[in-house]
Amino acid sequence: MAELTEEILLYLNDNGEELVDSLRLAEIFKTDHQKIVGAVKSLQSAGNLINAEQQDNKYWKLTSEGEKVAANGSYEALVFYAIPPEGILQQQLMKSVPQSNVGFSKAMSAGWIYIEKKNGATLAFRKVDNIIDEVQNNLLKLQNSRENEVSQQVKLELKKRKLLQEVTIKSYKIGKGPDFTTSHIKQETDLTPEMISSSSWKQKTFKPYNFSALGIAPDCGHRHPLMKVRAEFRQIFLEMGFSEMPTNNYIESSFWNFDALFQPQQHPARDQHDTFFLSDPQNAADFPMDYLEKVKKVHSVGGYGSQGYQCEWKLEEAKKNLLRTHTTAVSARMLYALSQQEKFTPSKYFSIDKVFRNETLDATHLAEFHQIEGVITGYGLTLGDLIGTLHQFFSKLGITKLRFKPAYNPYTEPSMEIFSYHEGLKKWVEIGNSGMFRPEMLRPMGLPDNVSVIAWGLSLERPTMIKYKIDNIRELVGHKVNLNMVNSNPICRLEK
Repeated sequence: MAELTEEILLYLNDNGEELVDSLRLAEIFKTDHQKIVGAVKSLQSAGNLINAEQQDNKYWKLTSEGEKVAANGSYEALVFYAIPPEGILQQQLMKSVPQSNVGFSKAMSAGWIYIEKKNGATLAFRKVDNIIDEVQNNLLKLQNSRENEVSQQVKLELKKRKLLQEVTIKSYKIGKGPDFTTSHIKQETDLTPEMISSSSWKQKTFKPYNFSALGIAPDCGHRHPLMKVRAEFRQIFLEMGFSEMPTNNYIESSFWNFDALFQPQQHPARDQHDTFFLSDPQNAADFPMDYLEKVKKVHSVGGYGSQGYQCEWKLEEAKKNLLRTHTTAVSARMLYALSQQEKFTPSKYFSIDKVFRNETLDATHLAEFHQIEGVITGYGLTLGDLIGTLHQFFSKLGITKLRFKPAYNPYTEPSMEIFSYHEGLKKWVEIGNSGMFRPEMLRPMGLPDNVSVIAWGLSLERPTMIKYKIDNIRELVGHKVNLNMVNSNPICRLEK
């Protein structure tokens, strides 16, 4: 770089007051233009050695397709030359020439060819004996720097056909500055201990400080969009008086994940196609046995006004370890712990954490995702309490248009799917699920008969993708994540 800056200063000194273009200097010094630009900026930072004015240089350049046409001829000319004097079937002609649709249309418009139908077949014939391929000729002129021989209208037409493109290069007009000298002295940017000890700093020239310049941004981590939205949901739950449940057990037993939730042992969700079962450790061993016996009874013979599933309940099925398929397993543990208290106290719980399901991967599904769950326990809670709570919760998310549709869950009755009107899609879309926990789930735990539990859940990924306009979940989570997206996206602010 130092040698290049000296060469530029010597060139300006030899050429008097004449201005020179940086592109011309790149040709003279036989070097890359960007290196010339770097040297010019270095000289500019040294003070008033040179005057440099930036300018835009526009020129026309053939595209890769345009270079092929310049070498082989235009598509319309190729179509014309592919037609023998006696004519050819149009279908055969279209197979013999590249870009035949474009070439055929242009050749017809130019009056070079015509078609006739004979015996049910369409034939193409030459209409003229000879042609002049102006497209190829103009591209060759532009390729050989004879741009002034081609009109602007023709250039625009070639650009429209994607055979030509206009390129802009930024260069500098360079001349001598007020403090011009050929003996360029490098300005120091740092005062070192060696300069102080040897007093050499007295002979040095220091670059003035630019106090308005922006500093280098420090390297730091950035919160992922999922975590930003998670923090916002968590704040909403805390504002509503909820306590967070501990969710640090990704591995769960089938007992807490399925059986405690009154989900039958023959349910399809227990199949390996839907659930990830563990091979080591394969089984769990520690269970509250009194509670387990009550769960076994309500499954096999019923109880609390229910006839159960009237089938054999197997302990070996309940022992199987798995990656939890929902955080409702955590809710079951919390409700059981609540039932063991001497005196029941109404409570509100929430959780936001990962769950795992053996899903087929696509643009909207992964094998792991986050589930948001809210649970309220209290005396005499009804479906009206659930609907009112849901309206309050979603209004804090900026969602006010809600509809509820009856649904089925093994552990809630009644159950409701939650729909919201999507203003962008102009239709109602499902955003969550909800319900009241069944007596078959609550009474074996020991909760009083007049205690009800309402709950609802939704995913974290779907609102995050909508918030940050992400179409494919694999661009939100996994190795395809754009780190620049993580760095540059703003903090989540949901309308409240």
